[in-house]
Amino acid sequence: MYGRNLKAYKRTNLEAELSVADPHRIIQMMYEGLIERLSQAKGAILRNDFEYKANRLDKAIGIINGLQTALDRKGNPELFDRMYALYDYMKELLGKASVSLDVSQIDEVINLILPIKQAWDQIPQDIKDKTNQEILNSPDY
Repeated sequence: MYGRNLKAYKRTNLEAELSVADPHRIIQMMYEGLIERLSQAKGAILRNDFEYKANRLDKAIGIINGLQTALDRKGNPELFDRMYALYDYMKELLGKASVSLDVSQIDEVINLILPIKQAWDQIPQDIKDKTNQEILNSPDY
């Protein structure tokens, strides 16, 4: 019962934060969620909890798909192509990890995503504000 209540509380907090989050924060939350799901999948493999492993890897791949969807080709086509390919590579590694139960492949994805998340976290506030305003004012948003 406690676990279910905690899960509902966390979901409510996440929904509340998402409802007021700016586009930069949403991507930041996606990176955080991805790292969390990858860590949970590793733990599940180590415990031989294959159902939970599959669930966590599915969630991680879903987040990576969301990150790919958020990429903007117009801003920098070369960076778009490189990031898109990197995300595809991460999904490929996770697919292999799911079958082989090799946590080193999950570690590789974590090691690839951490510097990207850290760089994202270091974006100066004035750049975030400017970019968020441009996104919120764009006709595509």
